[in-house]
Amino acid sequence: MVLSSPLAAGARTPPPIPAARWSAAGPPVRPLLLWVRTGAARIRLDGGQVLPLKAGEGAWIPADGRTEREVTTEPGTVAFPLWPQASLGAWGPAEPTRFDVPGGWQDWLIQLFNLQVTPFSGLGYAPETIAELLRRPGSRPSAPIGARRDARPEGRVGARREASPEDLLGARRHPGTEDLGAPAMPRAPGARTVAEELMRDPALDLTVEQWAARVLSSARTLRRDFLADTGLTFEQWRLLCRLGAAMEFLAAGYDVDQVAARVGFASRNGLTRAFKGRFGLTPHEFRRELSARPRAGGLTQRAAAARHTDDLIRMMRRTDTPAAPELLPAASTPSHTNDIHVLSWIYRGSGYLDIGDRRYERERGVATWIPAGTEHVTGLRQNSVSLPLGNASTGDLRLSEPLQVRFSPAWDDYLMFCSISARSGLRPDDHDPRHVLDLFAEQVAAQRALSVPMPTDPRARAVAMECLRRIGEPGGTHDVDVPAEIHRAFRDETGMTLGRWRYAARMRVARELLAGGAPPSAVARRTGYAHLPTFSAAFSRFHGLSPRDYQRRESERSR
Repeated sequence: MVLSSPLAAGARTPPPIPAARWSAAGPPVRPLLLWVRTGAARIRLDGGQVLPLKAGEGAWIPADGRTEREVTTEPGTVAFPLWPQASLGAWGPAEPTRFDVPGGWQDWLIQLFNLQVTPFSGLGYAPETIAELLRRPGSRPSAPIGARRDARPEGRVGARREASPEDLLGARRHPGTEDLGAPAMPRAPGARTVAEELMRDPALDLTVEQWAARVLSSARTLRRDFLADTGLTFEQWRLLCRLGAAMEFLAAGYDVDQVAARVGFASRNGLTRAFKGRFGLTPHEFRRELSARPRAGGLTQRAAAARHTDDLIRMMRRTDTPAAPELLPAASTPSHTNDIHVLSWIYRGSGYLDIGDRRYERERGVATWIPAGTEHVTGLRQNSVSLPLGNASTGDLRLSEPLQVRFSPAWDDYLMFCSISARSGLRPDDHDPRHVLDLFAEQVAAQRALSVPMPTDPRARAVAMECLRRIGEPGGTHDVDVPAEIHRAFRDETGMTLGRWRYAARMRVARELLAGGAPPSAVARRTGYAHLPTFSAAFSRFHGLSPRDYQRRESERSR
């Protein structure tokens, strides 16, 4: 269901963007790249060093063991915190560095943030191309990676050593090249969070105990959840993840030493042993063979992001000014199901949401609630950018099919701020995750208010739109400020006086907010009534029942 209208898109104006703050908890494992799109920000480091940033500037903060990184932003600021792969720290500046971000790079940085916090993956070599390569004459079939309880390394009691790739892969081999893609994702929340982090950055070299502390779990629970949900131990799952990323980077042209560092191997020899043990050929042989085969769509998102981040680092070092990426590649998520409702917004270009055999188109400015418990695929077309705006539990929002609403470009900065607050630690002190529910409900209500008869006279229609924009202000647009011919146009074209039309529009908005679960006191404020009794009386006169009775009736109908 799409609620869209060029006029409706401007029916409400965005709220002001408040100040925000973020402080690191514990020693950082990744570099920080902060880019300020609008406004101003400050980064304070250990020792009192402060880096002020204004719009269009970025800062690189290496992961050098500092335990304190505090970012603060002024009101009206949109600043994107980005965490490049841990392995890139070796190539980035060794000291905090401030640099200018050329305009052509800005949308790419916004999409990079999206890729950090969502399960998108890009198009690249087709799986069948990889499979064909690995079935070539003379190659050895891939080794199984299974949850083998007898694969734990032997040693003295109580001693533990790092399992080798051979330990993790197992000694047996079997024919076929199935399961060459990403390993299955665990379902348990803590294990899934760890898996998503490793998919984004396979070089993160934390122990199970350290990962468990980050997701507020125990090492035993984390290990159990990986094994129960994927059939793989944590170490086996991580190895598959790293080898899948290694294929992408090799296909993108990186040499074996670079790939080993980027995916978390201590040396090229370790990568070579694991890669050959899994796929039956060395990384060098894989890259050489693959280079002679046609691509299925360019670099994967991970490989493209790595290439562009390399360019950014060169720019930070001021060795040159690389050209901005000409095209943002298309991307899509694997088919998956969320246990919460997810709100996703198209900032640039277009995309789609596939549920079963039905496709929901997503255009510029459209925000879509994706229902919980529904298997789906979300996609972005070339040169398109999306951002997640927030989540809602099934208790907070009743939703059985996608619900879409359109925001005008005037909302861009505010919606980006919402996305950053929802998916990073940079947020206002009084941040309320439920705010996105109210934001969406208000926009839906404002757009549905256009279902009341609209005048066609241009001047009268402009007054109607102004009434809708100011619907939350006590009094709205006063009749005394409106010329007589506008009043006449309202009577002739809508069958209502302007005052009666404004009343009907307010009641339309009130109905939508009440049906969405907003308390009557909040609905009163949002429709311009200073006191709840005044609103209740007005609502009851218009509908013949009180706001609470109306809300109760709508709730029963939706069951």
